[in-house]
Amino acid sequence: MEERLDERSLSKLRWRCRRGLLENDLFIERFFRHHEETITTRQAAGLMTLMDLTDNDLLDLLLGRVPLAGEIDLPEVREVLVQLRQSPIPVPAKHTL
Repeated sequence: MEERLDERSLSKLRWRCRRGLLENDLFIERFFRHHEETITTRQAAGLMTLMDLTDNDLLDLLLGRVPLAGEIDLPEVREVLVQLRQSPIPVPAKHTL
């Protein structure tokens, strides 16, 4: 069985996953909301690899605009990418005055 992250490691991971692009943050926040209690060290490694990408490159992967390729095409990255893409991001309702 894979080792789960402890509270301190999870807190550091959350901090490391903060992004400058709101769209990326929405994907990441949803990931943590659904998987926070069960994140393993393997998933954390995959997520950290994705966090090394630029915001635009990360968004392209999250939206499926480009395939996962090259040195980051790793099993743990593929696993986390699937989890990040799993369910649609809720779109806020437009407010009218």
